[in-house]
Amino acid sequence: MPHASNSYDAVVIGAGAAGLFCAAQAGQRGLKVLLIDHAEKVAEKIRISGGGRCNFTNRDLDAAAPHKHFVGQNPQFCRSALSRYTPADFVALVQKHGIAFHEKHKGQLFADRSAEDIIAMLLAECAAGQVTHWQPCGVKNIAFLASSAYPSSASSYQIDTDRGPVVARSLVIATGGLSIPKIGATDFGYRLAQQFNIPLIERRPGLVPMTFDGAGWAPYAQLSGLALPVQISTGAKKARMAFDEDLLFTHRGLSGPAVLQISSYWQEGTPLTINLAPTVDLPAALAQGKARSRKLIANELATLVPSRLADAWAQREVDWQRPIAEASDKALARLAEQLARWELTPTGTEGYKKAEVTLGGVDTRVLSQQTMECKTQPGLYFIGEVVDVTGWLGGYNFQWAWASAFACAQALPLAEAAG
Repeated sequence: MPHASNSYDAVVIGAGAAGLFCAAQAGQRGLKVLLIDHAEKVAEKIRISGGGRCNFTNRDLDAAAPHKHFVGQNPQFCRSALSRYTPADFVALVQKHGIAFHEKHKGQLFADRSAEDIIAMLLAECAAGQVTHWQPCGVKNIAFLASSAYPSSASSYQIDTDRGPVVARSLVIATGGLSIPKIGATDFGYRLAQQFNIPLIERRPGLVPMTFDGAGWAPYAQLSGLALPVQISTGAKKARMAFDEDLLFTHRGLSGPAVLQISSYWQEGTPLTINLAPTVDLPAALAQGKARSRKLIANELATLVPSRLADAWAQREVDWQRPIAEASDKALARLAEQLARWELTPTGTEGYKKAEVTLGGVDTRVLSQQTMECKTQPGLYFIGEVVDVTGWLGGYNFQWAWASAFACAQALPLAEAAG
């Protein structure tokens, strides 16, 4: 049995957004907390997020209707946690630490200076809670000790680490998903879930760029670097999802906020539909052009969409490679229709190396939505991205990290006073 100094009320594995915040909140409640992470640096995902400025929450989040901004087998699962720790609560913490921030658009809040300010804030909160922090420190093995094996009425966990064994009454898994392995992402949380027979929802990359067949994409590869506002959609009828965001052409396919957002809803083998000029009445604009202009169709089109796109599009049909005044009404109607309803089927995605999040994860049916504790394994909690809750781009995933961490930290039991 480890020495009492190696005994904690809670061990939190994973020093990312959820883990740091949970450890800090639990420590400030008076729990003796140990935070462990295998990586060299703390909170790398926070550091690189939002172009290095950390899009730390979103003011538009509606806790009463989480299905609007979250994906998973049961988006309603996150309602309890999100309603008890809101974007306004996290903003108040940011303000308490004197961190300047701004709203970019659509409710997205960013640190003015650097994501490092958010990391420093979380570390300061951990220090305020007297959290013990071991990093880098690997975890080799975890064993559940039934109550009779521990001098207390509670069951506990023995965690064998690179710095020796520790015992804790509660174990919190905040190890994130599989996205961006180069900054330390691993499948640790999923493997641990499997060790305790906790069901998992199939994982796949989310908020990820799309790729297309090499030969089929060749006409558009020349547009790499071009960005424009579009409406993008996928799915049919009730399952249809659409976003009005910016699209970015890449050498291998499509990226930008529009594509990252839709990727979480896209099913393999199904098409995307993109309106490349969502604010323009294309049939009317092209008809007016035909009536008054002698320009080539591509040149006239360049007044409605970016010129590089206009040139590439006009190359698609011989009928579009002439002055607009000489084009048939049918040809112009076809041009308008194809620009407004460009349908294409991705061959895949850029995978976890470029994905911002991981879809799927620990099945929410086995977790308490009030506490994040596993219903089938006492004292084991899962928070943040490792759970089957995935938010939209724009600060929603960070808010889920804060909210799930807070719910967990409030529920962790304090040590029982010695009898």
